[in-house]
Amino acid sequence: MASTPTGGPARSTYRHGDLHRALLEAGIDLARHGGPEAVVLREATRRAGVVPNAAYRHFASRQELLAAVQAAALSALAVAIESELAGLRRGKRLADFARDSLRAVGAGYLRFAQAEPGLFRTAFALLDPVEEDTDPNKAGRSGLNPFQLLASALDRMVDAGLLPPERRPGAEYLAWSAVHGLALLIIDGPLRQLTPEESAAIGQRLLTMVENGL
Repeated sequence: MASTPTGGPARSTYRHGDLHRALLEAGIDLARHGGPEAVVLREATRRAGVVPNAAYRHFASRQELLAAVQAAALSALAVAIESELAGLRRGKRLADFARDSLRAVGAGYLRFAQAEPGLFRTAFALLDPVEEDTDPNKAGRSGLNPFQLLASALDRMVDAGLLPPERRPGAEYLAWSAVHGLALLIIDGPLRQLTPEESAAIGQRLLTMVENGL
């Protein structure tokens, strides 16, 4: 009997809905260890312990499975950002809390990229359009996705008087581009040779640059 990603034996029969979850979990595990290219429907069915034809009732193609795995990866990224935000001390002045919130979004983003590079790559893989999104929930516990969490932090900057309202439109793209670029340089580029301490220090400097540059 095959093993599941969590180490237990795979089941040969499933109650309604179980196989969909088993295939998705197998796809997530494949992405975690090999990025989007590793998400193959046949391998997911093997790990789930079923024949390939059984999977097509849940995912008609590799593309649909990959889209569902991508949604799960974006949700995991959102949860990582929310965890950073949850660690902020409440009761600060509005301006201080706004600055800390923006930095927490960036810090959570960078930490997730380094801790889960396979899922991070999958979260932003380019996919062909599918007729129906197999898992539209790309949000964290708050109901916000990573981009919306960044937008909320920028709105707090405006409310605190730190970001002029006329400079608010499009600010998400500037901040996102800077932090995403550093993340890729660290996990896939020349900065992957840095020690964790060095990458953390550069990350903090980048977040300061983003805050001051907006």
